[in-house]
Amino acid sequence: MRLGDRIKQIRDELGLTQGQLANGSSVSQGYLSQLENGEVKNPSAAVLLRVAQAMQVDPDELFEAAGYPTVRMLRQIYQNYESTVDADLLRYLGNLPRDRQRRLLIILRGMEQVLNGSPLVGNGSDWATPDASPPLTVRTSPQASVLKGAASHPELTRARR
Repeated sequence: MRLGDRIKQIRDELGLTQGQLANGSSVSQGYLSQLENGEVKNPSAAVLLRVAQAMQVDPDELFEAAGYPTVRMLRQIYQNYESTVDADLLRYLGNLPRDRQRRLLIILRGMEQVLNGSPLVGNGSDWATPDASPPLTVRTSPQASVLKGAASHPELTRARR
């Protein structure tokens, strides 16, 4: 429903004249008439709020009719979207500095490649900082040491500096 039609409908339900609503919302009767007739293309949020308050209705009704996004509208749009990331993981990552988040991402990508049997690409130079541990890499040597906790994946070892 158009904004003007919605204002007129609510005003009629309340038994108010344009003059009464105009006085109660601190707008001129002429401007209210223009709103109801659809002659105002982009009414301000402040005017819509005053009109809604004067009619004692939820301002979102008028904001939505005017085409303004509201929290209620956004909830309806996104209600079927669900995060596929664990909430605890997001909280944990959110508390880490950006550089540590990026290092973890590199580690996770490398682990994913190993688990999928894909060869690792690159030399890990984007990982290293002078005081950082070297990245994981794939070794084909049978003498390669196995990472602690990675006994089920003996192909994971530490890269040599």
